[in-house]
Amino acid sequence: MVPPPSRYALRLAAIVPAWNEAATVGPVVRALREGGAERVLVVDGGSRDGTPALAAEAGAEVIHEPRRGYGRACLAGLAALSPAPPDAVVFADADGADDPADLAALADALAGADLVVGSRVLGARTGRVERGALTPVQRWGNALACSLVRARWGVAWTDLGPFRAIRWDALQRLGMRDETWGWTVEMQARAAREGLRCAEVPVAYRRRRAGESTISGTLSGSARAGAKILWTVGALAAGAR
Repeated sequence: MVPPPSRYALRLAAIVPAWNEAATVGPVVRALREGGAERVLVVDGGSRDGTPALAAEAGAEVIHEPRRGYGRACLAGLAALSPAPPDAVVFADADGADDPADLAALADALAGADLVVGSRVLGARTGRVERGALTPVQRWGNALACSLVRARWGVAWTDLGPFRAIRWDALQRLGMRDETWGWTVEMQARAAREGLRCAEVPVAYRRRRAGESTISGTLSGSARAGAKILWTVGALAAGAR
């Protein structure tokens, strides 16, 4: 399938980690392509429900990463892009909770920034977040992690939202390595530590359209993710990573 012409100053590629997201991955891929992503890479973590085939049918390049982990999926996607990198990379979830229409706001904000995070907190202030989409544990964990980053590096994030865009050259400076749930906060903490130009834009957010999250869907998953996020901030603040 021929990619649509870019409507932005930067050529965009999107990385979409996925695991058993057959009900939503196709619409997400199509929306990202229609929204201006020249390439969409779906990194599949061993789905058993036909996710890879449906992603390819929608126009995605499918990368197989058998080892589970959000960060591993993102790293596998970046490795696949490396031979012919885009100007900027968009990260989005496959569960349909993000609104791909917000891609335009992320891309436009890159005109004056290196990293742009889609903030669900800012989106909630404008009534764009569905009731119950963000659990109390998620809200508390986001607020705590962001406050720690601000206290250590002075960058005032409001959210660790997964829908984000970053310039390729800036991403190379960060040396990302987290393989699981610390990926988003690692990127934001490293960007703050490196003095990158950071920005947020309000985005919509809704309950996942199908399936169950391995993180926010269970108390144990939320606890493990929260612990990893806090450990990642602490390690970076101490200079251990």
